[in-house]
Amino acid sequence: MVKMSRTGNIVFFVILACFVAAAQQKSSNASDAPPQSTQAQGSSNQTSAEQDSASSDRGLDDESSSSAAHRVDITPPKNDAKDHPFSAEAVEEAEPPTDVQEFHPWDPHRAAKNVEVGEFYLKRKNYRAAESRFREALVYKSDYAIAKYRLGETLERLGEVDDARANYEGYLKILPHGPLSEDAQKALERLSKKQQSKN
Repeated sequence: MVKMSRTGNIVFFVILACFVAAAQQKSSNASDAPPQSTQAQGSSNQTSAEQDSASSDRGLDDESSSSAAHRVDITPPKNDAKDHPFSAEAVEEAEPPTDVQEFHPWDPHRAAKNVEVGEFYLKRKNYRAAESRFREALVYKSDYAIAKYRLGETLERLGEVDDARANYEGYLKILPHGPLSEDAQKALERLSKKQQSKN
C-alpha cells in the first residue's frame, strides 16, 4: 500500500469534498421547481379555459377578490348583549379624535443640523430665522434639550415671554442638571421679573 503524506491526505479530502458538492449541486438544479402535491399537479394540467370556468362557477371573475367567495361572519355571538350589557354604551361613548395628528420622522442628525444653523442665525441676530430652525429641530427630535434652550433664548430676544418661559422650562424638564440648567434658571427668574414689572 502506498503511504501518503499528511499534505497528500488533506489534498485528497479537499478534492473529494469538491466532487461531492458538485454532485449535490447538479442534483438540486435538476429539481429547481418546488415539490407540488398531487392536487396541485392535477390542477396545473387544467387548461386556462377550465380554470376560468371553475372560477366563474364559484362566482368570481377576473376583477373580484378571492376573499369574496369566503365571507366571514362578524355577527356577535348569542347572549353577547346579556353577557356584556354595557358594551354598546362603551362603543357609543368612544369619540373619534377631533384632529389629525401628523407624524414626523425621528431624525436626530437633521435636528442637530437645524440647531447648528439656528445658532449661526442667533449669533447674527437674525432671530426669526433662528426661531424657525430651532422649531424645525424640535419637529425631528421633540426632546432635544439644546434646541429648547436656544428657542427660549431666541423667543426672549423677540419679546415672546410666555413661549420663552415654556421652552426654558422644557429644557429643565429634559436636563434638570444639564450644562445650561443654571442659565435656564437665571432666564426664568429674569422673565418673571419682567412679567412682574409689567404688572
